[in-house]
Amino acid sequence: MRRARRTTRRLPRWAAGAAALVWLLTLASAPSHGAPGRPATAATYSNPVSTGAVDTFPDPAMIRGKDGLWYAYGTQNPVMQSKGEDGERILPILRSADMVTWEYAGEVFTPADKPAWHEGSRLWAPEVRYALGRYHLYYSVPGRNTVGLATSPTPTGPWTDKGAVLPSPSGCPAGNIDQAQFTDTDGTPYLYWGSYDTICVAKMNADLTRTEGEVTQVARGRRVEGGFVVRRDDFYYLFYSDAGCCDGAYSGYQVKVGRSTSPTGPFTDDEGTDLMALTSKAGVVAGANGNRWIGPGHNSLQTDLAGQDWLVYHGIPAESPDLAPASDGTLKLTRRPMLIDRLDWIDGWPVVRAGAGPSDGPTAAPVTSWATGGTFNEGGLSDWRAEGVGTHGWSTAADPTARGYAKHTPGPSRTDAAYLVADGRAPADLRAEADLKVTSAGGAAGLTIAYQDPGNRIVAWLDRARGALVTDVRVNGRSRGEQVTALPSGFSWDTWNNVSVEIRGKRLTAEVTGDRLRDPVALQSRDLPAAAVRKGAVGAAARGAGAAADNVGAAALYRPVTKRVAVAPPGRLLPGHSDEFDTATVPGTGAGSPWHWVRGPVTSVTMTGGALSWPTQNAELHLGNDTAAVLLRDAPEGDFTVETKLRFAPDQAAQQAGLILYENDDRWFKLVHSVLPLTNGNGALLDVSEFGKEGERPTTTPPTAVANAPMFSGPTADTMWLRMAYHRDNANGEHEVRASTSRDGTHWSPGGTWTLPVRGALRIGLVSHNRSGATADFDYVRTYAVR
Repeated sequence: MRRARRTTRRLPRWAAGAAALVWLLTLASAPSHGAPGRPATAATYSNPVSTGAVDTFPDPAMIRGKDGLWYAYGTQNPVMQSKGEDGERILPILRSADMVTWEYAGEVFTPADKPAWHEGSRLWAPEVRYALGRYHLYYSVPGRNTVGLATSPTPTGPWTDKGAVLPSPSGCPAGNIDQAQFTDTDGTPYLYWGSYDTICVAKMNADLTRTEGEVTQVARGRRVEGGFVVRRDDFYYLFYSDAGCCDGAYSGYQVKVGRSTSPTGPFTDDEGTDLMALTSKAGVVAGANGNRWIGPGHNSLQTDLAGQDWLVYHGIPAESPDLAPASDGTLKLTRRPMLIDRLDWIDGWPVVRAGAGPSDGPTAAPVTSWATGGTFNEGGLSDWRAEGVGTHGWSTAADPTARGYAKHTPGPSRTDAAYLVADGRAPADLRAEADLKVTSAGGAAGLTIAYQDPGNRIVAWLDRARGALVTDVRVNGRSRGEQVTALPSGFSWDTWNNVSVEIRGKRLTAEVTGDRLRDPVALQSRDLPAAAVRKGAVGAAARGAGAAADNVGAAALYRPVTKRVAVAPPGRLLPGHSDEFDTATVPGTGAGSPWHWVRGPVTSVTMTGGALSWPTQNAELHLGNDTAAVLLRDAPEGDFTVETKLRFAPDQAAQQAGLILYENDDRWFKLVHSVLPLTNGNGALLDVSEFGKEGERPTTTPPTAVANAPMFSGPTADTMWLRMAYHRDNANGEHEVRASTSRDGTHWSPGGTWTLPVRGALRIGLVSHNRSGATADFDYVRTYAVR
């Protein structure tokens, strides 16, 4: 059989001219904010990426618009203090061509048009999605204890408010804020929300405006909030933040994650702990690492054009942690600019920069330019060529959502495929993507990768006639088989949907999303023949009527990081700074003991079975209430790691015991097994690995001692191991302490890092206090040199 003759034709110049006229008319009615030009990938960037655009940008959410640019949305804040403004911008919007250089692009509401039902509430924590042909911006209304929704045809408005999304009561025993929308592969939409101290999920109605049906609790813990869900491979990942978000230099916020095989849970951390368990959790994605960034948290996620995921979140700069009082002095807020960092997936778990934590300094930037392809925003097809039949059928058009785009109008009785292919070649290992829509019932629009031989081609079709994502691999003109994945019954064919194809080696994966936010409604994976693994050209495909394409391009596929940053184990044991507690004498009571007491000795302390046994005291070590005893000994010179094995089964709120690095009553670091009440938990108690500090707040005059909103390390157990690694940062004049915990003494859950300016020496110690009724048994204190 003769192969059908392929035709290749450069598009006529009149098509570009007509499209340019339409494009100019569109610009005349577009929002007045000037748009950046064609994206050009930066080689490096430095956090915070919001510098130069705004002074602060808490709780950031990011999306790539259908116009080919990136948009970010933040919590209501005084973002323009440095420009002399005293007031706030209500859900401010930023825009960027490369994810790292941003400009201010407006706000969702102004004081003049803010809906009356908000009743004076500030608006927090925006979450953005593109669905059903509109941008959906969900936001928290804490003054009404609910979540609102506004929609728009463009990323910058005009916004139409849709009212409250949650019923009252919502069905969740928590603060009804910090919402995130997610749509599953079967088309079922969900909303996650909650704070203080529970995250819940419920299904949404088809138009994404209200929750409905059963409410399920999926995570709880001290200040658990800020949920964000993505699907990857066979798992759903629930990102969240815990501890305290907004206490300046004393904020213990950090991002954690759990995963599940269902969008409604149960979710477990990377140590197998259910996120609903009444204990602190492991699974740290991003925590303070001792550089300038404090309290990193409240994340969303974004994917660059190479397929690399990026965590989008806020952090607090140590050198300027607080904003000036705003709104006539009524607002005293923490500075929280926007950060982005590479998100690695290692052994099935996400972690920022392989575990290195937030970046501070020049770092390799996201890929935001394609090796080949384009956005059609320039209003022409001069860099594209038509292939197949219907070579005169391609032209450009424009609308407010996409700006410029390409469409295909077939000739009479034409049902064969037509292709629009970009100049240039894409690498063999690539990520290609396109925004597609199909407005005719019998049509199909596709993303194609074409090879030099005219019979070699891959197409990922949105096939409306079959209601499916269809991938077709052809070699020498013959199909190597189609793979068909049904799309949800309510799939919005008439609006833009993103189709992406990644090829790594001989493996192809394809997915369909509305907004590139890792919430696919269709997923495929298949092996390729060798002839389909080579450099190719990327383009759009059309069959039948009603096909349109936008933002079509390909870039070299990212190279995944597969190993975590190594954490050096402790070095040699330092016997002169350790104690096995194998004598009958209570430390600090015998002649020549290296231990000594602050407010002691405590008469109830005994040496029992090779352990120091210390009942908890009704006493405190907190700000001005310094009544608890502390057992101390000198620390070694230089850097060191101190560890204890602790048997402790507290049963009442506030009981705690563990390690301390102590300078004085107002300057210390403490890692303890502690018990805290669960907010709105009907009396439930949480066992937590609590890592805290106390010291002077640098922005008060005179510096005033404050306690932190503590970080929480890994899960607790009746027998657990606590470890603090000390480093003296001479360059910055700081004590730097990192916590980790273990439930078996072998596998350690890494925690975050606290710092304090060096004033005096720290001593190693133990504590057991806050509320009587429990007993802490310390098997040993071992101090190690640093390797």
